[in-house]
Amino acid sequence: MKFSEIEENSWPELQPYLDTCLLPLSGMTGEEAPWEATNKIASAGRWLAPLEQAFRGRTVTMPAYHYGGNDEDRPERMKRLIASMKGVGFRYVVVVSGQTMTKDELLGADLFVGPVAEGEEPEAHKISKSLADLWRKPVAATE
Repeated sequence: MKFSEIEENSWPELQPYLDTCLLPLSGMTGEEAPWEATNKIASAGRWLAPLEQAFRGRTVTMPAYHYGGNDEDRPERMKRLIASMKGVGFRYVVVVSGQTMTKDELLGADLFVGPVAEGEEPEAHKISKSLADLWRKPVAATE
């Protein structure tokens, strides 16, 4: 589901089933020409689409985080954003991007869906399997 499809009064009832937040990141810096911005957003969408289609009843796609490309504060901002998503009640936060990301930027994320190398294209089956595998992992005793 998309965040805009959930009404305030239905969230407490839906929350146990919609435990996974999909957080799209475009990776823009603000220095993109219009067509470059379009390409970055479309790239994130290609990685996001298989998850939205396969897991509509279990995931919520939050608004995309567009800016914050390559500056030095990006890892800390990402860490805070991911923690905030968990703070509103999501058990899992899945960062989805059409750009490569570093491990430092993904602190707190349960899964990264996106290219490992520049130019890599999404494969729907592998993307869906990665999220299903995350859900199959045993829950840690401290949770």
